[in-house]
Amino acid sequence: MTKKTGTIMIAACVSIALCHPVFAGFDLGGMIKAGTDLTKAATLTEGEVKLLASEASKVSDSENKVAPTSSPYTKRIDKLTKGMKYEGSTKPTIKVYMVSEVNAFAMADGTVRVYSGLMDKMTDDEVRYVIGHEIGHVNLGHSKKALQTAYTTSAARKAGAATGGVAGKLSDSALGDLAEKLVHAQYSQAHENEADMYALNLMKTNKYDPKAAVSALRKLEKMYGNESSVFSSHPAPGNRAAALEKAM
Repeated sequence: MTKKTGTIMIAACVSIALCHPVFAGFDLGGMIKAGTDLTKAATLTEGEVKLLASEASKVSDSENKVAPTSSPYTKRIDKLTKGMKYEGSTKPTIKVYMVSEVNAFAMADGTVRVYSGLMDKMTDDEVRYVIGHEIGHVNLGHSKKALQTAYTTSAARKAGAATGGVAGKLSDSALGDLAEKLVHAQYSQAHENEADMYALNLMKTNKYDPKAAVSALRKLEKMYGNESSVFSSHPAPGNRAAALEKAM
């Protein structure tokens, strides 16, 4: 979004508000601030994006039970990812949430969180595929776009909470809201397919079994069908499995 586009957006919002019957309660300053935050969110620097993601991940970690280093889950993750090679400049930081839900997510700073429920259902190479998929979202820029989208909607709703768009100026509640949006971020089918191909290449590069990428998705399809209602941030597992089978 350019500054010109942001100005047009503010003007349009102001025009709509002025025409509204309840115009008497209209806060022009608040509307302009919200428009400014919308523009700011689209132009966050790489450093700001990673800082926001880092702060949001801290909040998420504080609200979930993170498996300690002595946990069998942590030991398994460490073993599975030891020496893992991947493309991209952002190094992942992988931890396990002791949550029965079958899920995983990533944030733009390289945060990758895998749920214990997913690890219980999947083989070692299937877990590696999931991790590769999440790292793909980060290094392909998808997580950055997801953060910008999440931050934009948060700023539009709470214009006063995000002064300047810097993480240090956000309240804990605002960071918590941002973290929640990032954990449940929706990716486009194109982004999902790109992350799947990234994961498939990672599997081949590291000499893991590439068929595990398909079997992991087939497990999700069997558990939840080919819908996005449960495994919300990673829709259509059946369609994605078919695309990977074709690619292989």
